[in-house]
Amino acid sequence: MLTELRIENFAIIDHLELTFATGLVTFTGETGAGKSIIIDAVETMLGGRAEATMIRTGAERANVEAVFRIPAAVQQAVHAILEREGLLEESSEADADAVTLGREIRRAGRSIARVNGRSVSVGLLGELGEYLVDVHGQSEHLSLLRVRQHLALLDGFANVDAELAAYRATYHRLLAMRHELAELRQAESEAARRSDILTYQINEIESARLRPGEEEELREERNRLANAEGLASLAQEAIQALDEGTPESPAVTDLLGQVTHAMTALARIDPTRAVLSEQAVSVAESLADLIHELRRYHENIEFNPQRLDQVEERLNLIHNLKRKYGKDIPAVLAFAEVSGNQLDAITHAGERIAELEADEALALEQLGREGTALSEKRHTAAEALARAVESELEHLNMTAARFRVDFQSRPDPDGVPLAGGPRVAFDTNGLEHIEFFVALNPGEGFKPLVKTASGGETSRLMLAIKNVLARADQVPTLIFDEIDQGIGGRVGTVVGRKLSDLARQHQVLCVTHLPQLAAFGEQHYRVIKQVQAGRTTTQVEVLQGETRVLELAAMMGEVGEGTRQSALELLRLANAATS
Repeated sequence: MLTELRIENFAIIDHLELTFATGLVTFTGETGAGKSIIIDAVETMLGGRAEATMIRTGAERANVEAVFRIPAAVQQAVHAILEREGLLEESSEADADAVTLGREIRRAGRSIARVNGRSVSVGLLGELGEYLVDVHGQSEHLSLLRVRQHLALLDGFANVDAELAAYRATYHRLLAMRHELAELRQAESEAARRSDILTYQINEIESARLRPGEEEELREERNRLANAEGLASLAQEAIQALDEGTPESPAVTDLLGQVTHAMTALARIDPTRAVLSEQAVSVAESLADLIHELRRYHENIEFNPQRLDQVEERLNLIHNLKRKYGKDIPAVLAFAEVSGNQLDAITHAGERIAELEADEALALEQLGREGTALSEKRHTAAEALARAVESELEHLNMTAARFRVDFQSRPDPDGVPLAGGPRVAFDTNGLEHIEFFVALNPGEGFKPLVKTASGGETSRLMLAIKNVLARADQVPTLIFDEIDQGIGGRVGTVVGRKLSDLARQHQVLCVTHLPQLAAFGEQHYRVIKQVQAGRTTTQVEVLQGETRVLELAAMMGEVGEGTRQSALELLRLANAATS
């Protein structure tokens, strides 16, 4: 629901901050005071057209910002949009229950849309607004004029959750079958060529007998074979220095033997330094191990040009396989496995296609039965909905108006078979396209709701439908601008009572000129136009107690004891009707 609204420099509004509660909120005031301007500001904030002419004279920019508390019914959908755009507040649970929408109109440039303080596209404001507020203004109707929502509203009224869930389960199962069939048929048409390619690829990989880690081992072996002469020379040089020596330079082992002998003698004289003798012996043993490993390494160095050629050839084979089938040996082996599965699928494609075609036929028949059951329940509910809406319209002094739900199906040779009829197209929602139709005047015939004329008559039509669909419609905030156009006081009381009833399921904001309607408001604002320092400004004040009584009296005529008593009686009747 809408909890806060801030407007700056919008038309004749200088600065306005409003706080709203739940229930029915009414706005009253003289014509031209700015009541509808507040609604226009909200529509602009929800992604409507923004023009520089909306900016207050003398200002460079106009701002409209609103804070909405997100009810549980639409929280998941709103959060999905916010999360998709990276706008979901995560600082606290309170933030997750609210969202802030804003629009800034600049005289020198384009307008700026904001969600939770961050710049977004104007389209995102409209997308979020569809879940948060419906505006029924005199210029443009947002509510119920989105045909794609008609089906959801009818389904909520008809309570077809179980039937729709069963239908959609079969629908998605059928789609999966058709997707697999399309792939298999495509593969079958190319089976011979594809089979030859796959067989060649599999044989090429399998004949190579690759194993993970082989390439690294071959590279190391190639390095040793290519540098065998140098490695042998270096190893021999180290062995000579350590163990053989030269006439000019004794071996390290000989020198270390002298050191060990000296350390042993030193330890006998000074036992406190025995550890030095032990260290010398340990070094000598380590040196002996080193010399042993060096000699073994030297003996195993292989001078084998033929083996080097074999290793190079093997590495080239691996390189070519990687170039064609994967970045490394595991990837090449995985490619072979996938190709084997594909070859197996092609080999048995005919059997699988026949099996799937039989399953598809059964699924289509089941979908037809489930779609028919869903459609029948919708048709029954549509008749009840039409009667209920027309009853509401009669109470609203629109006795000639009629309402119906239009169902349209489309023949499709690939659609679901119906008993005694042709195959029809289907989608995730069922077998028919659904749209609300109305006939506002005798002799004009039914027309789509989205093409009805604007004004108070259509607002009353919206109110009638909203009242019937209150439980099915999850949009939390409804705004009606001058819904009382063309109706009198008696009907105004009826409209007020119906708005009050609607406000038990939704937050309702209503601009009105009828005191009979305004008396039902749980929150009452008076919009006034003032001239200060030569500038016209719209102001809004909350009416309570005596000030509200006087406002209602003024709406009935000149304020006096008679109109004041009439205002009190209206409030008494409204309280009695809503208690």
